[in-house]
Amino acid sequence: MMQVGPGAFLALAAVLFSLGLYGAVSKKSAVMVLMSLEIMAVAVNLNMVALSRWVTPETMTGQFFSMFTMVVSAAEIGLGLALVLAIYRRSRSIELSTMERLKG
Repeated sequence: MMQVGPGAFLALAAVLFSLGLYGAVSKKSAVMVLMSLEIMAVAVNLNMVALSRWVTPETMTGQFFSMFTMVVSAAEIGLGLALVLAIYRRSRSIELSTMERLKG
């Protein structure tokens, strides 16, 4: 039986993080940027769980931190979508390039 080592999980997390970073930098829609940030958060959670499994298998430190970051991510998405909705109601667009009024 073939086992998957930590390198495969770290490589998958690196690919996910890279895709999320590309999406966050290149997309113009605020919703797509929020989705890209969530993909990056999933990659970080995957790293925490995978490294916890192979570094300290007797404790569940990575799993606990991962659950905490999932709760924070859920709150972040709720707040982010509320901001996007408020901006859409004001300017009728969620394009990041049209949000000139938010600049200080």
